[in-house]
Amino acid sequence: MSHAVPVTVAVARRADPARTDEMVAWMRAGTGLAEAFPGFLGAGWVRSAPGSGEWHMLYRFADPDTLRRWEESPQRHWWLTSAQGIVEHTRVERRTGIEGWFDPPRTFDPPRTFDPPRTEAVERLDAAPAAAPPSPPRWKQAITIWLAFFPLSLTATLLTGHFLPGLPTAARVLVMTLTLTPLMTYLVLPRITRALQWWLHGQRAPWRLPR
Repeated sequence: MSHAVPVTVAVARRADPARTDEMVAWMRAGTGLAEAFPGFLGAGWVRSAPGSGEWHMLYRFADPDTLRRWEESPQRHWWLTSAQGIVEHTRVERRTGIEGWFDPPRTFDPPRTFDPPRTEAVERLDAAPAAAPPSPPRWKQAITIWLAFFPLSLTATLLTGHFLPGLPTAARVLVMTLTLTPLMTYLVLPRITRALQWWLHGQRAPWRLPR
């Protein structure tokens, strides 16, 4: 039996900085459409810098099948074509499983001038990707996950033992896993990987950098 693996898609887009309000409204509309599809786990976007025309949007689905249903849907096709003349789609990257948390963000070279696309707005999967640094060693990934999981597991064990002392072991483990999995995925692990980014990729500690 195959196990479903969540898929995270990162899309780099460019838009005229003067049309920031339209860009934000367009991305919110796309997120609203995706939320109605089964398997949708979340989405968000960041801007490279204040006043920049470069945006990075991420969305996550429970498995490749649910992602494919969204990507092949008429709703998404309409949403993409509605950005014609506003948005340029430059690059798409996909990450599966938990290792995506450990990959450093890639950089994109901005264009010299903004040139709105004259063709239908479609994400170009065949765009040449930038060279990406290697993922951290497995042992560092394992330590990072343990650092996130140990305090959560200990806290959950103490709390369930105190407030649910008569609960059967299987039910207690079920409660713990249902609680800890989203906390690990959406709260603790992203924070700890950001905090340890320098160590994961063999860089100097932030407090040792020259000022």
